[in-house]
Amino acid sequence: MDIDYRALGLKVGLEMHQQLNTKHKLFCRCPLRLRQDKPEVYFLRRLRPTPSELGEIDPAALFEYKRGRFYVYESYEDNVCLVEHDEEPPHEMNPEAIDIALEVALMLHAKPVDEIHVMRKVVIDGSNTTGFQRTAVIALGGYIDDLEGRVPLETICLEEDAARKMGESEKEVRYRLDRLGFPLIEVTTAPVIHSPAQAERVAYKIGQVLRMTGRVRRGLGTIRQDLNISIKGGAKIEIKGVQRLDLLAKIVEYEVLRQLNLLRIRDELLRRNVKEEDIVPDFIDVSHVFRNTRSRVIRRALSSEGVVLALKLPNFAGLLGYEIQPKKRFGTELSDYARFWGGVGGIFHTDELPKYGISGDEVAKLRAELGCGERDCVVLVADDEEKAKRALEAVVERAIMALKGVPEETRGYNPDGTTHYSRPRPGAARMYPETDIRPILITMDRIERILKMLPEPPEVKLRKFIEEYGLSKELARQMIHSYRLDLFERLVTEFPRLPPRLIAVTLEQTMKSLAREGLPVDNIGDEHLMDLFKALSEGLIAKEAIPNVLGYLAKNPEKSVKEAIKELGLRALSIEELDGLIESLLKENEELVRKRGAQAWQPLMGMLMKRVRGKIDGRTVADRLKLHISKLLSAKS
Repeated sequence: MDIDYRALGLKVGLEMHQQLNTKHKLFCRCPLRLRQDKPEVYFLRRLRPTPSELGEIDPAALFEYKRGRFYVYESYEDNVCLVEHDEEPPHEMNPEAIDIALEVALMLHAKPVDEIHVMRKVVIDGSNTTGFQRTAVIALGGYIDDLEGRVPLETICLEEDAARKMGESEKEVRYRLDRLGFPLIEVTTAPVIHSPAQAERVAYKIGQVLRMTGRVRRGLGTIRQDLNISIKGGAKIEIKGVQRLDLLAKIVEYEVLRQLNLLRIRDELLRRNVKEEDIVPDFIDVSHVFRNTRSRVIRRALSSEGVVLALKLPNFAGLLGYEIQPKKRFGTELSDYARFWGGVGGIFHTDELPKYGISGDEVAKLRAELGCGERDCVVLVADDEEKAKRALEAVVERAIMALKGVPEETRGYNPDGTTHYSRPRPGAARMYPETDIRPILITMDRIERILKMLPEPPEVKLRKFIEEYGLSKELARQMIHSYRLDLFERLVTEFPRLPPRLIAVTLEQTMKSLAREGLPVDNIGDEHLMDLFKALSEGLIAKEAIPNVLGYLAKNPEKSVKEAIKELGLRALSIEELDGLIESLLKENEELVRKRGAQAWQPLMGMLMKRVRGKIDGRTVADRLKLHISKLLSAKS
């Protein structure tokens, strides 16, 4: 479907978050290292919302509190300290992180602040032991130039990253504190992006600037984007934590589609003359209707002393089954609310029944029990009675919202670009000053020192990649826009004996080719790639082995390059070993050489490469094979 996004009044604002690669965390001296082994310390907390200085409680914080969950924190002794435990005040803000943030600000044409003041931002999902996140504005303004016009930036901030969520149940969430406190830079654009494609381009450009510093971390979870999206007549929706830049355009496209369809549902409800007072929270116990049901979900609930509660939504028939995003229907929106507010597994509704083991006869009895007409819809929840009531209360609330169109909310993203409800949008009363950290003065001397250290602009790098490194124009452009731009420059510097083109092709084309094959290339870290090119430089493997080694590491990221080489049997062959294999091959194929002479080279090369592929350079193999054939023919003549 072709959509005129400007005519719809689409507005998108981006908040890009990128971990910085510093020696230690933002407010303590702990190193930046994620652990996979068993934690050494555990402790339990429950967080509570408190009124702001204006006496207001943030609705998102209140939402999390009402869920009544406890938080279990997993900790270590060598990369987590009392600051992360909230048992000690924060230390001085990491000056290295401030310098990197100022460098980014200057590259983005922003104006650094005179003084840095740290603020507390209320966070009560348990991801920070304090109940707030420390954040500070580093610079204001700036811009990104785009094909559709200049996109202004609003703020560049420095903040601490959250703890890692390791698992959750109905009453408990487990967080690991190794990531808590990692320095995180946040770049926020004005909400003036007007198309999905523009959102993706702007995100890539900001990401490019960040990577050009050579001071950012890379890998899954190190970069995250939040999007604020609205259209005329819709609402401001915040979509949190997108980790894939190439998914941004699809997310914007699908969110616009969702809001358009919710507005169509609103208009249809108004045409049907549905009013708020018609949607009554009258929950009927219909467990007896399903006494002999074949539905496993309902049987399981009833066998656990649960109930089946039903709610009639007058004049909603056909609307819960209406698709609002690919494979997502309006009923999915109600189900999301039921899950998060009621803690149930989901809902059934008559727009999708009979199905899931629920028979047509049971649906007929259900509709009769609730006195439904043809245009009425019924929503069912099978669970503990209290949870089922909370879930249906949330369904009532979301159904009433449908009369107004699009509710403001925070949503999470799915891997296909669709989204799901997460929580209410945070209110304005969630920021207040951090009293444990003194303001930091930004001097002109510091700014001038950073100005002298700014990296080369893209056009200078492009020229250097072509003229000095011998890349083609196309490959040079790919590297300028590459996610691994800084790694490419580091590899070229550290391994001068390797052709820059080989390094560029590996980072851009080989990695993308492996991703297209379905391999999880995000598992391949910088350390893997550094060790891979070191092995190549030392002659431990041939360049033909690169795809095999990377493919192995993508599936086994805990392994080292040396282990991959050993497991795959890719140890490099010496010239002497190659010569021995060639002599053996020629003996096996004397008749072929006798008949075809020098022309026997081509089939013999295919046979030989099956034995040595990935163990020695293909050109060397060809040259040695031709030499041996020539010697053999000369001797016979």
